[in-house]
Amino acid sequence: MLVLKFMAKLVKILRSGASPNQIAAGFVLGMIIGLTPLWSLHNLLIVLLLIVFNVNLATAIFSFVLFSGFAYLLDPLFHNFGYYLLVEVAPLRPLWTALYNIPVIALGRFNNTVVMGSLITAIILLVPVFLAVRTFVNIYREKLDPKLQKLKIVQLLKGSKLYGWYERIKGMGE
Repeated sequence: MLVLKFMAKLVKILRSGASPNQIAAGFVLGMIIGLTPLWSLHNLLIVLLLIVFNVNLATAIFSFVLFSGFAYLLDPLFHNFGYYLLVEVAPLRPLWTALYNIPVIALGRFNNTVVMGSLITAIILLVPVFLAVRTFVNIYREKLDPKLQKLKIVQLLKGSKLYGWYERIKGMGE
């Protein structure tokens, strides 16, 4: 039942008046929070961006939950990538040392291999995921949604008395 409610909310977001850019921006900001350790300084900055900019918060929460699950599975890879960046790439060591000596940056725990690996991975994925989500929303709205609305099961559900009651109750709350 929870999965059906979740899917219904996702479809509602896709059919909402929010622009594809707002939905995609919310998705990638939630992705960054989901992929990186939650109690990191950069996540506070991301939350501030979610508040300040006009992005879809529901999509951000959805992607946060989605990518948090993947993050636990990918933590060993993030650790290896972070270790590589922090230790094995010698030309970057002076940069990391200089950044770590800045008090605010040191609070960000970028010397932690998992934090560094997951944050750099999220930054690398930011543009491709944004473009992919925006394209998906456009395709869904132009091609998939009209086809879904024509399905017999959708028409049967919309024609039922239960759906009519739902629409009336939903209209009261607005």
